[in-house]
Amino acid sequence: MLKAIICVLAANASAADQLLPNGCEMVGKSKRVAPVEAAFQPVFPPVQVQVRTPLEPTVLSSTGWSYLIYELHLQNFTTAPVTIRGIEILDADQPTMPPVAELMNAQVNASLRQVTIGDDAINIRRLEVGQGAVAFLCLAFKTGVVVPAKLKHRVLFEATVVDGPAISTHTTLLQRLGRPLVGTNWTPNNNPSLDSHHRMGLWVVDGVARISRRYAIDWKKYDSRGKQYSGDARDVRAYYAYGQKVLSVGNGIVVAARDGFPDNVPKTEAGFEPARPVTMKTVGGNQVIIDLGNGQFAAYYHLQPGSIGVRVGDNVQRGQLLARIGNSGDARWPHLHFQVTDRIDVMASEGLPYVFDSYRVKTPDQDWKSRTDEYPMGDVVLDFGPDTVNK
Repeated sequence: MLKAIICVLAANASAADQLLPNGCEMVGKSKRVAPVEAAFQPVFPPVQVQVRTPLEPTVLSSTGWSYLIYELHLQNFTTAPVTIRGIEILDADQPTMPPVAELMNAQVNASLRQVTIGDDAINIRRLEVGQGAVAFLCLAFKTGVVVPAKLKHRVLFEATVVDGPAISTHTTLLQRLGRPLVGTNWTPNNNPSLDSHHRMGLWVVDGVARISRRYAIDWKKYDSRGKQYSGDARDVRAYYAYGQKVLSVGNGIVVAARDGFPDNVPKTEAGFEPARPVTMKTVGGNQVIIDLGNGQFAAYYHLQPGSIGVRVGDNVQRGQLLARIGNSGDARWPHLHFQVTDRIDVMASEGLPYVFDSYRVKTPDQDWKSRTDEYPMGDVVLDFGPDTVNK
């Protein structure tokens, strides 16, 4: 299977105000006067290539941009290889208008990644019989630019096109969350980007391919030197994030609370070996999962052993102390892995978008700017406010 990362800039903007995820390819508004039709006529029977989106995107705001983050799954069901020439992203309600964004030839080629045996290293846009591809899409709209209510995707091949079904861009499915942490200098590592193992982490569990970590964040603390610790790198207590308070982001019911996993010795140049073998049951380490309602679950992983203060069945309130940050499970350095999903399982679920109701973000000139109802994208530093939790 091929994987592609595509981040399309859907509005012109100066380099100074482009705060897009690290590694995303920035593509300006399409210059095409109309969608491709004349050069690539549909045929009968239709080309047997499946185009589907397993989880429709929700508009996500962050520092002057509105993002749509989702995937296209492509599968070649024909009896011959096909070569992708391009992908057009259209406003489904205005199909004769120019594409919202497009990737053609070299752009598509540059954004594909090989991940399966048998991929063509010379022409990675070529799908053999039965072969599939996943395009990881990220559309960024500058504030004020209208996000289409529905999108349609047209995949261009050498002599024809394949149109995918219209998908909706939702605006009402976001969880509005309180702060998960207290204090300042928090960095949202591995948020959606080209080099994030969370974003790229498509896993097949129970026969279904899902991305549970689509919007997951690894919350870490760094000093001015870019270091996570001061002192002995093998001592978890030397890390700034270790032992920090973890709070409930909303009102809900605790549906999972696991303790007893020891902290790992942090990874150093000498290597890394987890305290316990990593399995599907141990990957999250000590954890708390809260049912927020409406089929959405807030999950906290890699917590400090002995720090979990809630039990399954407890009703918790926004801002309540749940536990403290540790280094248990599949964690190389102390941090909080936080995600919202549609199921309780750490991997056998779909990652859902969310926003935090309030935080401050450090600007390039080292000032702090307040943000409300946003999700922190890119390489930024956040302040969640003072520690007012009594325990």
